[in-house]
Amino acid sequence: MKIIVAVCLFLIFISLSPLIIQDTGYIRIVIWGSAVETTVWAAVVFLVLAFIALLFSLKVLRGSLRLGFGTWHKITFAGRRRALRNFNKGIASYVLEDYQQAEHLLAKSAELSPCENTAYLLAAASAEKQNLSSNIQHYLNLIVDDKHAVKELGLDSILVRIKLLMAQKKYPGARALIDEYHKHIGHDARLLALEIELCLIEARYPSAIEYLNSARKKKEFSEAQIIAWEDTAFYQHFAATIREKDQTALAAEWQGLPRKVKQREAVLFAYCQVLAEQNMLEPLNNILLAPMKKDASEQFLHRVRSLPLSKPVSLISAVQKHLQQNSQSAKWLSMLGHLAVAGQEWLMAEKAFSTLSNLEGEQYDQADLIAFAKALNAQGNLQAANKLYAKIIGNI
Repeated sequence: MKIIVAVCLFLIFISLSPLIIQDTGYIRIVIWGSAVETTVWAAVVFLVLAFIALLFSLKVLRGSLRLGFGTWHKITFAGRRRALRNFNKGIASYVLEDYQQAEHLLAKSAELSPCENTAYLLAAASAEKQNLSSNIQHYLNLIVDDKHAVKELGLDSILVRIKLLMAQKKYPGARALIDEYHKHIGHDARLLALEIELCLIEARYPSAIEYLNSARKKKEFSEAQIIAWEDTAFYQHFAATIREKDQTALAAEWQGLPRKVKQREAVLFAYCQVLAEQNMLEPLNNILLAPMKKDASEQFLHRVRSLPLSKPVSLISAVQKHLQQNSQSAKWLSMLGHLAVAGQEWLMAEKAFSTLSNLEGEQYDQADLIAFAKALNAQGNLQAANKLYAKIIGNI
């Protein structure tokens, strides 16, 4: 109210001032070539009125401006909020194994989601669960590489992409990604594992063997996993050597290995497997006889009986010496039976397995029963062999 009264008084003063002041003065304003002349007092009145109108307009529009900014904010970020809802729903669907819904929601949310790459990765993983190869590749192509993000967030997204590519048998793509982030192999055991597996697939066995030396130093890998890799890598490497070169090259490859490596059972039996397949009896006997003459473990003997032996005469002799000292030894009776079957000594095999089966406590296994039945069948004792086969099927 006070402001209105003050303004009214000011306007009255302005209106009466020309009557009091004889020379009011003039001003001339030129705008874009047009000239406007007016008195100083008229210009002052105009400016005051314009200022008052501006204040009034701002006060009236203040609330509506706030409403307008709030509405603009809601409209602008509505898409992002919807994308975040779809992203969260997609993750929930993935956990609940509704992979079709998960793929739809995650792919829909990806572009506006703050976790765009993660959304595409999970969409690809959902497609992989549905065996939709084309969809997997589509989502992987949409992922943007960001090496700075890898430094901050880790290699998880890269690892998922490599696994998905390998699952699709897109090995060149997986190789390109691993090579791009190769420097991380020494620090991340998961990437090292994928490198080893990919080397085995690509038949790069020497490289796989080299990486296995690093893998043995990692606590993240179990002994069983290392042995499985060594079985494949060394067997395939030895087989490739004899296939592409000759026996001399194979022997040189074996001799060139460090002693501690040759003492690992996985490596030793990979070599023995190739020797047995090539019927290289002399080097095979040289390797197996020494531990066979000693008190070899059951695990070692089980691996020996799995070899494709053809003429194990020396090994049979070594086993018989153990049985002379203890004729009721289950592990040596089993070993004798299997060696006899390998050498087609059917009667010897039957006697060994018959004695083993009569020991207290059923100290035989499925492999023993199968070899026993084979020996009986080879001698024409079909009824007894069929009983054993029935027992084997019943135990499965």
